[in-house]
This record gives sequence, structure tokens and C-alpha cells, in this order.
Amino acid sequence: MTTFDDRVQAFEAKFAHDLDLRFQARARCNKLLGLWAADILSLSDAQAESYASDVVTADLQHPGHDDVLNKILADMQAKNQTQITADDIKEQMSAFMTEACAEMLETT
Repeated sequence: MTTFDDRVQAFEAKFAHDLDLRFQARARCNKLLGLWAADILSLSDAQAESYASDVVTADLQHPGHDDVLNKILADMQAKNQTQITADDIKEQMSAFMTEACAEMLETT
């Protein structure tokens, strides 16, 4: 039974590791998205870093990317950046997720 228990532990460890990698990739994606939005909003470097952190934090409020999308879209509309649509944000989100996943694969 020891071999079976070892296999179970190995699968559980891999599952936990994969979840951690997904979380890190998503956080990296959100940071890149926040920096992209901060650039459009013409924020200073310090403000951009703070804004990117706020975007990462926004993703922790509810499951899914809707909270991040809604935050950035609302911030764009508040600054009269109406040329940026939800589809534009989703497109950037997808591109940044691909980039973040590639970065995570390079570091592991």
C-alpha cells in the first residue's frame, strides 16, 4: 500500500504545484494588464505600479476575470478613454496571459 500512497501524494503535490503556477501566471497577467491600462491613462511610473497592484488585488475579489475587466473599463470611462472597449481589454488580457504563461514555463 506504500507505493499507492506515494503515488497519491505525488499527484496531490503536482496538483498543488500546478494551481500555484496558474495563480502566479494570472497575477502576472493582471499586472501586465494594469501597466498597459496605466499607460493609456497617462499615469506616472509610481502611479502605474500602484494601479497595477490594484488590478491584481481586484482579481482576488471574485472568481473569474470579470472583476478585472470591469475595474479597467470603469477606470477608462472615468478618464474619458471611451475608445478602449471591453473587447480591447479582453484581447490584451488574452495576449498577456499567453505571455505570463510563457514566462512561467521559462522559470520552471
